[in-house]
Amino acid sequence: MRLMLKFTIPVERGNEAAKDGTLGQAIENLVKATNAQAAYFTLCDGERAGYIVFDETDQARLPQLTEPMFAALDANITIVPLLNLDDLKRGLSD
Repeated sequence: MRLMLKFTIPVERGNEAAKDGTLGQAIENLVKATNAQAAYFTLCDGERAGYIVFDETDQARLPQLTEPMFAALDANITIVPLLNLDDLKRGLSD
């Protein structure tokens, strides 16, 4: 299933992580662990944020993907399923 993981990082923790080098490494590890189809980084409500699009067939892997971001960056994480146009058409035709 195609998923989108959105993360935000509190400003103070993000500043600390940027200074000590853990910010970039934690994000890079997430992108690699998900084998991301796409990764975008931005701001959301004044906090560092990112959107990672990836395929996952085993929902039991989700804690392996999220726990490092929680531990390293105090990240807030939301994961939602995504449909492309073909998926949507197929779902609406039933």
